[in-house]
This record gives sequence, structure tokens and C-alpha cells, in this order.
Amino acid sequence: MLTKTHPLVIWGMYLPVIVYMLYYSASGLGYSALKVTLIFLGGMFFWSFFEYIAHRFIFHLVSEKKSLQKFAYTLHGNHHHYPRDKQRLFMPPVPSVIIASAIFGIMYLIMRQNTFMFFPGFILGYLLYGSMHYAIHAWNPPFKWMKGLWRNHHLHHYKNEHNGFGVSSTLWDHVFGTMFDLKREKEDKEKVQELMFGKGK
Repeated sequence: MLTKTHPLVIWGMYLPVIVYMLYYSASGLGYSALKVTLIFLGGMFFWSFFEYIAHRFIFHLVSEKKSLQKFAYTLHGNHHHYPRDKQRLFMPPVPSVIIASAIFGIMYLIMRQNTFMFFPGFILGYLLYGSMHYAIHAWNPPFKWMKGLWRNHHLHHYKNEHNGFGVSSTLWDHVFGTMFDLKREKEDKEKVQELMFGKGK
């Protein structure tokens, strides 16, 4: 049960933190609205890079050590085995708070007070990533231009887990050469159905 959580629980945890830190940055630290906005957006952009690196090198960690294999499986491998389990798309509350606190601490050592604007953008990026991941497994893409994002993740599941690491964005897959060639890849509708909540067998 400690590996599961509902997405709304995580949104409820972090949304007040995001709002408070941005408010504190403007009112308590006296930063301009422009600076708060730009650094906040920078945090969101950095999340997209962090998401790619974490998914590629931590979630899909390759190791001969049983302990590391178990760690990677608990963190992400179970999602590949049970892709329709909607409670395993966000990090559960306890490890989430521990990891988020550690990341905030590291950011503060580097950026000091700018962290109060950067960290909220980073966390919002995480929340949007998790929500996008949920949407990809729940529904068809709402807009035609989003279809590539959906297909890239579906192919990551059923074609080759060593490509298609971007979930909320395919930017870094393009940059690092791990993007699927969507023009050549045929869509397997049956396998896609198996990845969707409430669909398939």
C-alpha cells in the first residue's frame, strides 16, 4: 500500500506549498512579479529535463545487484507490469515529502532565496507530469497535436522501454536521440487498449 496513492492527494499536498512560496517570494522577499514569473517558469523547464534523466537513468536502472533491481522495480518497474493501476502514477506521500525536501535543500544551497520561486515551478512540473501520465493511460489525446506524445509513451511500454522517456514532453527525447520514429512505427491498437484504464481485458 505504501507504493500507491491517489493523484488528488499529491495535488492537495503540494498546491498550498506552491502558492505559499510564490506569495512569500513576492511579499516577504520583495521580488518583482516579472522575476518571480521567469524563475518559476525556469523551474518548470528544469523539471522537464529532470523528468527525462530520472526516467531514463533511475526508473530504468540497469544493475546486477538484487537490491538495486528491487529498488527500480518498486519505483517504476511495477508500473510497466501493471500499467492500468492508476494509483501508481505519483510518488506516495511519505517518500514524496522526503525526496522533495532533499531536492529543496540542494536547490537552496545552490540558489538560496531564488529557490522559493524555482522550486514551485519544479513541483508544478512534477504535478503536470503525473497528471499527463494519468491522462495518457486514461483517455485518447484531446488534440491532434498531442497524439505524438501519447504514442511515444505507449510505444515505450509495449515496443521498447529504452526509448520514449519523455512523458510530459518529447523535447529531451529529440535532443538525446531516444524519440521513436512515429512515421515508421505502426500503432498496435490492441496493445494500447491494454495500457488504458478501464479498457481491455
